[in-house]
Amino acid sequence: MLGLRRILAVSGHLSSRHAPVATSSSAASSHSAVFVRALQILAQQGPVRLQKLSASDSGIVELRLERPEAKNAIGKEMLHGLRNAIEEVAADAAANVVLVSSSVPKVFCAGADLKERRLMGPNEVRDFVNSLRSTFSSIEALSIPTIAVVEGAAFGGGLELALSCDLRVCGKDAKFSLPETGLAIIPGAGGTQRLPRIIGRSRAKELIFTGRRFDAVEAVTMGVVNYCVPTGEAYQKALEIAREINQKGPLAIKTAKKAINQGTEVDMTSALAVEEECYEQVLHTQDRLEGLAAFAEKRKPVYTGK
Repeated sequence: MLGLRRILAVSGHLSSRHAPVATSSSAASSHSAVFVRALQILAQQGPVRLQKLSASDSGIVELRLERPEAKNAIGKEMLHGLRNAIEEVAADAAANVVLVSSSVPKVFCAGADLKERRLMGPNEVRDFVNSLRSTFSSIEALSIPTIAVVEGAAFGGGLELALSCDLRVCGKDAKFSLPETGLAIIPGAGGTQRLPRIIGRSRAKELIFTGRRFDAVEAVTMGVVNYCVPTGEAYQKALEIAREINQKGPLAIKTAKKAINQGTEVDMTSALAVEEECYEQVLHTQDRLEGLAAFAEKRKPVYTGK
Protein backbone atom coordinates (compact mmCIF):
# COMPACT_ATOMS: atom_id res chain seq x y z
CA MET A 1 0.00 0.00 0.00
CA LEU A 2 1.03 3.62 -0.25
CA GLY A 3 3.85 4.59 2.09
CA LEU A 4 1.90 7.48 3.53
CA ARG A 5 -1.55 6.33 4.58
CA ARG A 6 -2.79 9.26 6.61
CA ILE A 7 -5.72 11.15 5.19
CA LEU A 8 -5.67 14.94 5.25
CA ALA A 9 -8.73 17.09 4.71
CA VAL A 10 -7.64 19.99 2.55
CA SER A 11 -9.79 23.06 2.03
CA GLY A 12 -9.25 26.33 0.18
CA HIS A 13 -7.46 26.88 -3.09
CA LEU A 14 -4.84 24.36 -4.11
CA SER A 15 -1.51 25.64 -5.36
CA SER A 16 -0.91 25.92 -9.09
CA ARG A 17 1.30 22.83 -8.92
CA HIS A 18 -1.73 20.76 -8.10
CA ALA A 19 -4.35 22.48 -10.22
CA PRO A 20 -5.19 21.44 -13.76
CA VAL A 21 -4.13 23.86 -16.51
CA ALA A 22 -6.80 26.26 -17.76
CA THR A 23 -6.63 28.71 -20.63
CA SER A 24 -9.94 30.51 -20.26
CA SER A 25 -11.50 32.36 -17.36
CA SER A 26 -14.52 30.06 -17.41
CA ALA A 27 -12.34 26.95 -17.29
CA ALA A 28 -10.21 28.46 -14.52
CA SER A 29 -13.29 29.38 -12.52
CA SER A 30 -14.74 25.90 -12.98
CA HIS A 31 -11.49 24.25 -11.92
CA SER A 32 -11.27 26.51 -8.90
CA ALA A 33 -14.80 25.60 -7.87
CA VAL A 34 -13.84 21.94 -7.99
CA PHE A 35 -10.64 22.24 -6.01
CA VAL A 36 -11.86 24.73 -3.42
CA ARG A 37 -13.81 21.82 -2.00
CA ALA A 38 -11.96 19.62 0.43
CA LEU A 39 -9.92 16.77 -0.97
CA GLN A 40 -8.87 13.71 0.97
CA ILE A 41 -5.23 13.28 0.04
CA LEU A 42 -4.10 9.67 0.25
CA ALA A 43 -0.54 10.05 -0.98
CA GLN A 44 1.56 13.02 0.03
CA GLN A 45 4.93 12.20 -1.49
CA GLY A 46 6.44 10.52 -4.52
CA PRO A 47 5.72 10.70 -8.25
CA VAL A 48 2.15 9.38 -7.96
CA ARG A 49 -0.58 11.12 -5.98
CA LEU A 50 -3.92 9.54 -5.20
CA GLN A 51 -6.79 11.62 -3.87
CA LYS A 52 -10.52 11.47 -3.41
CA LEU A 53 -12.79 14.32 -4.42
CA SER A 54 -15.38 15.14 -1.80
CA ALA A 55 -18.81 16.70 -1.34
CA SER A 56 -21.01 16.11 -4.40
CA ASP A 57 -18.05 14.52 -6.22
CA SER A 58 -17.58 11.84 -3.58
CA GLY A 59 -16.86 8.59 -5.41
CA ILE A 60 -14.51 10.18 -7.94
CA VAL A 61 -10.83 9.40 -7.38
CA GLU A 62 -7.89 11.08 -9.08
CA LEU A 63 -4.60 9.34 -9.77
CA ARG A 64 -2.12 12.05 -10.69
CA LEU A 65 1.40 11.73 -12.11
CA GLU A 66 3.85 14.17 -10.51
CA ARG A 67 7.42 13.82 -11.76
CA PRO A 68 8.11 17.16 -13.47
CA GLU A 69 11.90 16.79 -13.57
CA ALA A 70 11.54 13.80 -15.93
CA LYS A 71 8.31 14.73 -17.75
CA ASN A 72 6.56 11.93 -15.84
CA ALA A 73 8.86 9.30 -17.37
CA ILE A 74 8.12 5.95 -15.76
CA GLY A 75 10.97 4.64 -13.69
CA LYS A 76 11.07 2.17 -10.84
CA GLU A 77 9.74 4.61 -8.25
CA MET A 78 6.82 5.74 -10.40
CA LEU A 79 5.99 2.15 -11.31
CA HIS A 80 5.93 1.28 -7.61
CA GLY A 81 3.67 4.27 -6.95
CA LEU A 82 1.29 3.26 -9.74
CA ARG A 83 0.99 -0.29 -8.40
CA ASN A 84 0.28 0.93 -4.88
CA ALA A 85 -2.26 3.49 -6.06
CA ILE A 86 -4.13 0.87 -8.09
CA GLU A 87 -4.23 -1.42 -5.07
CA GLU A 88 -5.69 1.45 -3.01
CA VAL A 89 -8.39 2.08 -5.60
CA ALA A 90 -9.25 -1.60 -5.99
CA ALA A 91 -9.70 -1.90 -2.21
CA ASP A 92 -11.87 1.22 -1.92
CA ALA A 93 -15.53 0.23 -1.98
CA ALA A 94 -16.56 3.90 -2.20
CA ALA A 95 -14.67 4.56 -5.44
CA ASN A 96 -16.87 4.80 -8.55
CA VAL A 97 -14.66 6.47 -11.18
CA VAL A 98 -10.92 7.12 -11.57
CA LEU A 99 -9.33 10.06 -13.40
CA VAL A 100 -5.72 9.44 -14.48
CA SER A 101 -4.08 12.81 -15.01
CA SER A 102 -0.84 14.77 -14.79
CA SER A 103 0.16 17.80 -12.73
CA VAL A 104 3.08 18.53 -15.08
CA PRO A 105 2.27 21.23 -17.67
CA LYS A 106 2.28 20.17 -21.32
CA VAL A 107 2.96 16.51 -20.61
CA PHE A 108 0.88 13.49 -19.65
CA CYS A 109 3.71 10.95 -19.63
CA ALA A 110 6.87 10.85 -21.74
CA GLY A 111 7.10 7.06 -21.55
CA ALA A 112 9.79 4.91 -19.98
CA ASP A 113 12.69 6.50 -18.15
CA LEU A 114 15.39 5.76 -20.73
CA LYS A 115 18.16 7.22 -18.56
CA GLU A 116 17.31 4.65 -15.92
CA ARG A 117 16.83 1.97 -18.56
CA ARG A 118 20.39 2.40 -19.86
CA LEU A 119 21.71 1.24 -16.48
CA MET A 120 19.69 -1.99 -16.56
CA GLY A 121 20.84 -5.35 -17.87
CA PRO A 122 18.60 -7.41 -20.19
CA ASN A 123 17.11 -9.46 -17.32
CA GLU A 124 16.35 -6.35 -15.31
CA VAL A 125 14.74 -4.69 -18.34
CA ARG A 126 12.61 -7.79 -18.90
CA ASP A 127 11.43 -7.80 -15.29
CA PHE A 128 10.66 -4.08 -15.37
CA VAL A 129 8.66 -4.27 -18.60
CA ASN A 130 6.78 -7.34 -17.39
CA SER A 131 5.89 -5.48 -14.20
CA LEU A 132 4.81 -2.41 -16.19
CA ARG A 133 2.62 -4.58 -18.44
CA SER A 134 1.07 -6.22 -15.40
CA THR A 135 0.46 -2.84 -13.76
CA PHE A 136 -1.34 -1.46 -16.80
CA SER A 137 -3.38 -4.66 -16.97
CA SER A 138 -4.38 -4.04 -13.35
CA ILE A 139 -5.67 -0.60 -14.35
CA GLU A 140 -7.64 -2.16 -17.19
CA ALA A 141 -9.00 -4.81 -14.81
CA LEU A 142 -10.34 -2.34 -12.24
CA SER A 143 -14.05 -2.94 -11.81
CA ILE A 144 -14.83 0.78 -12.08
CA PRO A 145 -14.43 3.10 -15.10
CA THR A 146 -11.12 4.86 -15.67
CA ILE A 147 -10.61 8.05 -17.68
CA ALA A 148 -7.21 9.24 -18.93
CA VAL A 149 -6.80 13.03 -19.04
CA VAL A 150 -4.14 13.86 -21.64
CA GLU A 151 -2.69 17.35 -22.01
CA GLY A 152 0.57 17.48 -23.99
CA ALA A 153 2.81 14.49 -24.67
CA ALA A 154 1.75 10.87 -24.29
CA PHE A 155 4.60 8.84 -25.74
CA GLY A 156 5.49 5.16 -25.47
CA GLY A 157 4.52 3.90 -22.05
CA GLY A 158 2.54 7.10 -21.52
CA LEU A 159 0.25 6.26 -24.42
CA GLU A 160 0.10 2.65 -23.25
CA LEU A 161 -1.03 3.92 -19.84
CA ALA A 162 -3.80 5.95 -21.49
CA LEU A 163 -4.82 2.97 -23.62
CA SER A 164 -5.25 0.85 -20.48
CA CYS A 165 -7.99 3.25 -19.34
CA ASP A 166 -11.61 2.85 -20.44
CA LEU A 167 -11.94 6.38 -21.85
CA ARG A 168 -9.51 9.06 -22.99
CA VAL A 169 -9.96 12.83 -23.18
CA CYS A 170 -7.24 15.08 -24.59
CA GLY A 171 -6.49 18.74 -25.07
CA LYS A 172 -5.92 20.10 -28.56
CA ASP A 173 -2.15 20.34 -28.00
CA ALA A 174 -1.81 16.65 -27.11
CA LYS A 175 0.77 14.60 -29.00
CA PHE A 176 0.88 10.81 -29.18
CA SER A 177 3.25 8.11 -30.39
CA LEU A 178 4.53 4.61 -29.84
CA PRO A 179 8.16 5.23 -30.89
CA GLU A 180 9.66 1.96 -29.71
CA THR A 181 10.58 0.55 -33.14
CA GLY A 182 12.91 3.53 -33.56
CA LEU A 183 14.82 2.16 -30.56
CA ALA A 184 14.85 -1.33 -32.09
CA ILE A 185 12.26 -2.66 -29.62
CA ILE A 186 8.46 -2.91 -29.62
CA PRO A 187 5.77 -1.51 -27.33
CA GLY A 188 5.89 -3.88 -24.37
CA ALA A 189 3.27 -2.64 -21.92
CA GLY A 190 0.20 -3.58 -23.92
CA GLY A 191 0.50 -1.23 -26.88
CA THR A 192 0.64 -3.94 -29.55
CA GLN A 193 -2.57 -5.45 -28.18
CA ARG A 194 -4.71 -2.55 -26.93
CA LEU A 195 -4.16 -0.12 -29.80
CA PRO A 196 -5.44 -2.50 -32.53
CA ARG A 197 -8.42 -3.41 -30.37
CA ILE A 198 -9.29 0.28 -30.06
CA ILE A 199 -8.60 1.61 -33.59
CA GLY A 200 -8.28 -1.50 -35.74
CA ARG A 201 -5.38 -3.66 -36.85
CA SER A 202 -4.30 -1.77 -39.98
CA ARG A 203 -4.14 1.68 -38.38
CA ALA A 204 -2.37 0.28 -35.32
CA LYS A 205 0.23 -1.43 -37.49
CA GLU A 206 0.98 1.80 -39.30
CA LEU A 207 1.43 3.77 -36.07
CA ILE A 208 3.60 1.09 -34.47
CA PHE A 209 5.67 0.28 -37.56
CA THR A 210 6.48 3.94 -38.26
CA GLY A 211 6.52 5.16 -34.65
CA ARG A 212 5.30 8.51 -35.95
CA ARG A 213 3.75 11.18 -33.82
CA PHE A 214 0.13 12.14 -34.34
CA ASP A 215 -1.85 15.05 -32.97
CA ALA A 216 -5.09 15.36 -31.04
CA VAL A 217 -7.27 15.86 -34.11
CA GLU A 218 -5.97 12.66 -35.70
CA ALA A 219 -6.27 10.86 -32.38
CA VAL A 220 -9.98 11.61 -32.07
CA THR A 221 -10.56 10.88 -35.76
CA MET A 222 -8.96 7.43 -35.43
CA GLY A 223 -10.71 6.73 -32.14
CA VAL A 224 -7.61 6.75 -29.95
CA VAL A 225 -9.37 9.30 -27.75
CA ASN A 226 -13.06 9.83 -27.06
CA TYR A 227 -12.93 13.62 -26.96
CA CYS A 228 -10.57 16.38 -28.08
CA VAL A 229 -11.23 19.72 -26.36
CA PRO A 230 -9.45 23.10 -26.27
CA THR A 231 -6.04 23.03 -24.62
CA GLY A 232 -6.32 23.10 -20.84
CA GLU A 233 -9.92 21.88 -20.75
CA ALA A 234 -9.36 18.10 -20.86
CA TYR A 235 -9.60 17.75 -17.09
CA GLN A 236 -12.91 19.61 -16.95
CA LYS A 237 -14.38 17.48 -19.74
CA ALA A 238 -13.19 14.29 -18.07
CA LEU A 239 -14.65 15.46 -14.77
CA GLU A 240 -18.01 16.11 -16.45
CA ILE A 241 -18.02 12.54 -17.77
CA ALA A 242 -16.97 11.20 -14.37
CA ARG A 243 -19.82 13.11 -12.73
CA GLU A 244 -22.35 11.60 -15.12
CA ILE A 245 -21.04 8.10 -14.38
CA ASN A 246 -20.96 8.83 -10.64
CA GLN A 247 -24.72 9.49 -10.64
CA LYS A 248 -25.57 6.09 -12.07
CA GLY A 249 -26.03 2.84 -10.17
CA PRO A 250 -22.51 1.79 -9.16
CA LEU A 251 -23.26 -1.93 -9.39
CA ALA A 252 -24.75 -1.42 -12.85
CA ILE A 253 -21.66 0.46 -14.03
CA LYS A 254 -19.31 -2.25 -12.75
CA THR A 255 -21.43 -5.01 -14.27
CA ALA A 256 -21.72 -3.19 -17.60
CA LYS A 257 -17.93 -2.86 -17.75
CA LYS A 258 -17.57 -6.55 -16.97
CA ALA A 259 -20.07 -7.50 -19.67
CA ILE A 260 -18.36 -5.35 -22.30
CA ASN A 261 -14.82 -6.46 -21.46
CA GLN A 262 -15.62 -10.15 -21.31
CA GLY A 263 -18.10 -10.15 -24.17
CA THR A 264 -15.83 -8.52 -26.73
CA GLU A 265 -13.26 -11.28 -26.30
CA VAL A 266 -15.58 -14.13 -27.34
CA ASP A 267 -18.04 -14.99 -30.12
CA MET A 268 -21.51 -13.42 -30.17
CA THR A 269 -23.35 -16.41 -28.72
CA SER A 270 -20.95 -16.59 -25.80
CA ALA A 271 -21.04 -12.81 -25.44
CA LEU A 272 -24.82 -12.79 -25.09
CA ALA A 273 -24.51 -15.46 -22.42
CA VAL A 274 -22.08 -13.16 -20.60
CA GLU A 275 -24.64 -10.35 -20.84
CA GLU A 276 -27.37 -12.61 -19.48
CA GLU A 277 -25.23 -13.60 -16.53
CA CYS A 278 -24.31 -9.99 -15.80
CA TYR A 279 -27.92 -8.82 -16.06
CA GLU A 280 -28.91 -11.47 -13.54
CA GLN A 281 -26.42 -9.96 -11.10
CA VAL A 282 -28.18 -6.58 -11.08
CA LEU A 283 -31.73 -7.94 -11.22
CA HIS A 284 -32.06 -8.56 -7.49
CA THR A 285 -30.36 -5.42 -6.15
CA GLN A 286 -31.76 -2.69 -3.95
CA ASP A 287 -30.42 -0.14 -6.43
CA ARG A 288 -32.63 -1.51 -9.20
CA LEU A 289 -35.72 -1.09 -7.02
CA GLU A 290 -34.57 2.40 -6.03
CA GLY A 291 -34.17 3.34 -9.69
CA LEU A 292 -37.72 2.24 -10.47
CA ALA A 293 -39.10 4.04 -7.42
CA ALA A 294 -37.25 7.26 -8.25
CA PHE A 295 -38.55 7.15 -11.82
CA ALA A 296 -42.14 6.69 -10.64
CA GLU A 297 -41.79 9.47 -8.04
CA LYS A 298 -39.98 11.79 -10.50
CA ARG A 299 -37.01 12.30 -8.21
CA LYS A 300 -33.29 11.73 -8.34
CA PRO A 301 -32.37 8.18 -7.26
CA VAL A 302 -30.17 7.61 -4.25
CA TYR A 303 -28.02 4.58 -5.00
CA THR A 304 -26.14 2.71 -2.26
CA GLY A 305 -24.36 0.06 -4.30
CA LYS A 306 -26.46 -2.73 -2.78
